[in-house]
Amino acid sequence: MILSRFPFPLEKGDKLRAYYQLTDLSKHFEIHLICTSEKQVSAAEMEIVGKLCKQIHVFRLKKALIGWSLLRAMAGKKPFQTSYFYQPWIQQKVNAILAEVKPDHIYCQLIRASEYVKNYHGCPKTLDYMDALSKGMERRIEHAAVPLKWLFRMESKRLAQYERQVFDYFENHTIISGQDKAHILHPKKNTITLIPNGVDHKFFEAVSMPQRYTLVFTGNMSYPPNIEAAKYIRQEIFPLLNHPEKKINCLISGANPHHSLKKLESPDFHIGGWVEDIRESYCQSDIFIAPMLIGTGLQNKLLEAMAMGLPCITTSLANNALLAAPGKEILIADTPEAFAAQIFRLMDDPAYFQSIAQAGREFVRKNYQWQAANEKLIQLLKA
Repeated sequence: MILSRFPFPLEKGDKLRAYYQLTDLSKHFEIHLICTSEKQVSAAEMEIVGKLCKQIHVFRLKKALIGWSLLRAMAGKKPFQTSYFYQPWIQQKVNAILAEVKPDHIYCQLIRASEYVKNYHGCPKTLDYMDALSKGMERRIEHAAVPLKWLFRMESKRLAQYERQVFDYFENHTIISGQDKAHILHPKKNTITLIPNGVDHKFFEAVSMPQRYTLVFTGNMSYPPNIEAAKYIRQEIFPLLNHPEKKINCLISGANPHHSLKKLESPDFHIGGWVEDIRESYCQSDIFIAPMLIGTGLQNKLLEAMAMGLPCITTSLANNALLAAPGKEILIADTPEAFAAQIFRLMDDPAYFQSIAQAGREFVRKNYQWQAANEKLIQLLKA
């Protein structure tokens, strides 16, 4: 199993997916995990993941080589993010491991890690695209500062080309959602297998805590789509929520909040950081709001919030991957005014509030189980 990040702690979507896949795959396969890492992995983190693997090989990226790789990428055609995670000395280590282990199958998460194994043909290989990264980068162009627009446009085109080219190096291909599958520009994209994310339903159950916030939004707060969503809440939606009889406040909760978000903090708009138990953020809040304007893939934050029994309001873009029933299992808003209207409706109608919350919870329980998703992956790898 080849990863671009060590799959713990679970503060990013790719790490979350990898960890829960490892949990079930380890019951059927002997797993040799190879991953790059931008930081030192602690002994405690190694111990947690080590229980799921026969061997673990973590190669820490050298910062000097990252800069050199990105400079070289300027003159090439490969995406910058594949260059960021690729270093020749790691390739040599990977080659030696493959020669020793002689794997029966290679499972590679994200195209950014595919460079290390795309030219190995000693066994079948599966590439997990996860998301259509090219489309996600394209959506960032509109919201980017002028000096960055050309860079994002270039990266989007490179990603689209690479997503198509790397397809032919792997026998099997997986992706999280049908929406992302449609954006892979390969003539055989219909053969890509949908392997959705899931949610740990035993963990994400309500815990008793006092309510402190009206609204909550969670996620890795250094990730551009989450940064944009948090700013949108504060700058576009929040000014519309002034009400003489209702006091509305909001919690933005998640690891590594960007410095631009900290400037937005006020007594009724709290910017939190990493929390050991993310359930606390959900359980202290009434309504989950996720104005996702850019990005791709299935939003784990929505799965978690719905599993916790919070009524959720999100955009059409996010729900195109989730596929919940608008107005029944989830609420949809694509403008600040629509978000404000949905928030007030939930606050004014307790019966409607409970209906959306309960239906959303049942929808996630029925459709997003890690065990069911991983069983599809297991059968694919065995075949």
